[in-house]
Amino acid sequence: MRAERPWRKAVVIGGSYAGLVTARVLSDFFSEVVLVERDAVDEDTGVHPGAPQGYHAHAMLAKGGEILERLFPGLREELREAGAPVFDYGEGIDFLLPVGRAPRHRTGVRIQTFTRDELERRLRRKVLALPRVRLLPSTRCTGLTRDSSGRIAGVTCRPQSPEPAESYELPADLVVDASGRSSSLTDWLGTLGVTVPPKRTVKAKVTYTSMNFDRPHRSHPGHPDFYGAYQMLFAPSVPRAGVLLAVERDRWTCSLFGFQDQPPTDDEGYLAFAETLKNPHLAEQIGRRTAQEPTHRHTNTDNQWRPFHAVKDWPERLIAVGDAVCVFNPVYGQGLTVAAMEAELLHDMLKRRRASGQLDGLAGGFQKKLGRLLLGPWTLSTNSDLMWNPAGRPLAARFAHWYNTRLFHVAVKDVAVWTRFVRVVNMVASPALLFHPLVALKVLTVTRRRV
Repeated sequence: MRAERPWRKAVVIGGSYAGLVTARVLSDFFSEVVLVERDAVDEDTGVHPGAPQGYHAHAMLAKGGEILERLFPGLREELREAGAPVFDYGEGIDFLLPVGRAPRHRTGVRIQTFTRDELERRLRRKVLALPRVRLLPSTRCTGLTRDSSGRIAGVTCRPQSPEPAESYELPADLVVDASGRSSSLTDWLGTLGVTVPPKRTVKAKVTYTSMNFDRPHRSHPGHPDFYGAYQMLFAPSVPRAGVLLAVERDRWTCSLFGFQDQPPTDDEGYLAFAETLKNPHLAEQIGRRTAQEPTHRHTNTDNQWRPFHAVKDWPERLIAVGDAVCVFNPVYGQGLTVAAMEAELLHDMLKRRRASGQLDGLAGGFQKKLGRLLLGPWTLSTNSDLMWNPAGRPLAARFAHWYNTRLFHVAVKDVAVWTRFVRVVNMVASPALLFHPLVALKVLTVTRRRV
């Protein structure tokens, strides 16, 4: 058992999605994994109370789905049995690109749509059922502790209770910050004399307003022939957009997007906003709803990256993951998949160190590799968002926008090119796939048409 799990205790700060998948990985290598969670959550808690984007549309990109299935075998089928559909991206989504409709053809890329609430509840139950995982709910981490050699040795904690509670130290062989965008890690490192370069921020200025409502059963004659309907937000020509996704228990999740334009939260205004979109399916389904859940708005959608990978004296035995490191504009649907990729990276690095039992050297190396992992999705998200600002469009963003616009003109007529785009968006293929000479030739010679 010592060889199988060579390390004693790991502490994970934060019990939301990133914390849960990280705890699952750590349970393969540590005798004990402690999840320290500031909110009063348990195995029946769904969407994390501190996740501002938790009520909005979610889909698991193909790459993320593959990783989660490896970590939690049977999860996809379990969600499917609850009504969360699994379908081919090309066949199942009525996708309106800025230049026209994408082909409705099979791509071989399968995705799953669900509510964040359903996903987190099932993951939390599975993780907390692991014999080596322990949850400390209603407990706030207040800082880091170090040993005499300067390595991180644990965290300081304070129970969140009505009565004042004493702080205490929780020792650990490894500390993982998965506390999200509100992370205090930069401040904690500052108190230890470790300087973190300034956070990189790219404004998104996009508001999301979302609602769950009833979806016709498949036996109903009015059941649509799609699992998702999407109108793509695209600077500067498409400032209003939205997505409609089939989720568990015969419901739709609909998220409406507006650049510097807040989609309303009242029923009449919500429908009126959807009716301004060029993809009519969203308004059609909103208009026929007979039951609905509360409407939620999310405005803090900026891209933020804390460059921990650039810290020269990064402490041993400390790593950071998820939104504690990098927050993406959620319109691109990357967050869940990137966090799963981070967990897989950690698993692979720990697996290589299992035989030696050596943890020193892991932390700094992990943050550097994580920095490289984040570069692709960060570039995709920020290049798109930078195009909303006429005064701040760097050359790389302008080229990407020019190329993508021409690529879309090809994709609406060419199933093979659309399939390549779908594979890249779902992170199962490199962006280089879109610059293959055969594709680039089509992109450079396409005749653009007005829509």
